[in-house]
Amino acid sequence: MIKYIKIAKWAAIGAAVLSFGAVLQYSLPKSHIVEVVGTENRRIDFGENSFFWASADSGTDATRKDRDVFFIQARMPDGTPMVYRNEDTNWGWPFYFKFDSSNLQAEAAAAAKDAGGKWFAVSYYGWRVKWLTVFPNAISVREVAGPDVFFFPWAKAIILTILGGVAAMTYVTGGRLKRRLLGKPRRATEGALGTAD
Repeated sequence: MIKYIKIAKWAAIGAAVLSFGAVLQYSLPKSHIVEVVGTENRRIDFGENSFFWASADSGTDATRKDRDVFFIQARMPDGTPMVYRNEDTNWGWPFYFKFDSSNLQAEAAAAAKDAGGKWFAVSYYGWRVKWLTVFPNAISVREVAGPDVFFFPWAKAIILTILGGVAAMTYVTGGRLKRRLLGKPRRATEGALGTAD
């Protein structure tokens, strides 16, 4: 019985770690070096995949089940097509506080017009899941020197460092709290020598 409890405990811990890792992988910022080839504004009727879309833009009717969404169409250096949605995150999760999707769409349209040998870094979060019609959300578009440019992911490194520090502090504090609640084990020498009053 104890064996099955331990297995269930580690299975639950593993599922929690995998879930937290998936949330981080989805939410943390990433970048693609692409050639921007077009932009569009499309009416979306939200269905089973509505969880993966951001909320309505600030100042618009959030109760509607359909709305217009900006899209940025791009091509990777190897020729693979990539499509990003361009939605405000407002004050919601993930906390990018993005309120400038219209301005970003104008920048992307200008980048598409200048296409032809020009490369752009598109910062984004999210996943591209074709069978669910899920698109990553673009955060910024900026011109770069070429398709081989490398950017160190400072934002991701800082966030992961902070989370690692919080996890370490929680582990240490939890261990101390557990020892206090359960009582410290007596040292072997205390029983033999006694304790001074």
